[in-house]
Amino acid sequence: MVLSVAVCNLNVVPASHTSEMLLTKNFVKAKNPCAAGYRWFIRDHQGQGDYQEILDALVLAGRLDDACWLLDQFGPTDAVLELDSVDAEAIVFAGTLVVRMGINVDTLVRAGAGIRTGGGIRAGTAIIAGDGISADGNLASGGSIRAGGDIMAGWGIDAETTLDCGGNLRAKWDVCTGQGMSVQGNIQVGQSLIAGAGIVCGQGIKTGERLQAGESVQAERGIQAGASIQVGNHLEAGWGIQAGDDIVADGGIRAGEGVVSAGCIEPGSGHGVYAGLRVRLDAWDVSARVMARERPAQLVSGYWCETEETLAA
Repeated sequence: MVLSVAVCNLNVVPASHTSEMLLTKNFVKAKNPCAAGYRWFIRDHQGQGDYQEILDALVLAGRLDDACWLLDQFGPTDAVLELDSVDAEAIVFAGTLVVRMGINVDTLVRAGAGIRTGGGIRAGTAIIAGDGISADGNLASGGSIRAGGDIMAGWGIDAETTLDCGGNLRAKWDVCTGQGMSVQGNIQVGQSLIAGAGIVCGQGIKTGERLQAGESVQAERGIQAGASIQVGNHLEAGWGIQAGDDIVADGGIRAGEGVVSAGCIEPGSGHGVYAGLRVRLDAWDVSARVMARERPAQLVSGYWCETEETLAA
């Protein structure tokens, strides 16, 4: 049996799938659906139907919010849908979506489990996966990107609004968001990491070029940028902070270990630089070093270590 795909105007070659789930009117009603959605289910499906087939019908009817609600209530399946390519208005699949070339939709790409593609993913409003998202090309959303697991891109990642990642975030090129970014694992970016609002990272951040955020940046471990770090509020790392150019924040700069910059270290007006917050005082000279072209005027804690460049100046 071939599982239908929740799309409009789709050009795909489907392969195989597993797992079915029958939904009944009592089963759906127990989830407290909205009145309009429940009436549609009773009218169009006589109060019962296959889980994926109902998702298909909802998307074909333009009821994307109802399709997402249904997936939120009944969760992912172990189904796997393999396609050559996707070119559609939307796609909502309860299992894992595997696409050989690329995915291009006008609105929503959503999978209850993971999304994997050998090309890129472009969506007008959102890219959402219950598990991980992996693309050999670009990830580009006119709205948000959200995954319960890792997000991996062979090229860059661009979200007009937010990015939420339940695992590690990795891209070879730039990662840009119009609003905030939340990543539970590590962030590793080959070029620049840019967020219109704040960045919260449950592990460490490493960029090949600059790190820039409109609000605060917080990492439980270290922060390392190949170029400058520019933050619109506080900059905080549980371990050390290192940059290949200036470190500038409109708020405080706080590090559990040292702070090292090839340029200047400059907190906001009325704020300070706090290094060594997780290091014993007698180990500051080794593990809480503060190094820059010149000593920060607002250095509150840490071991100021003059480099050869500082002494020459």
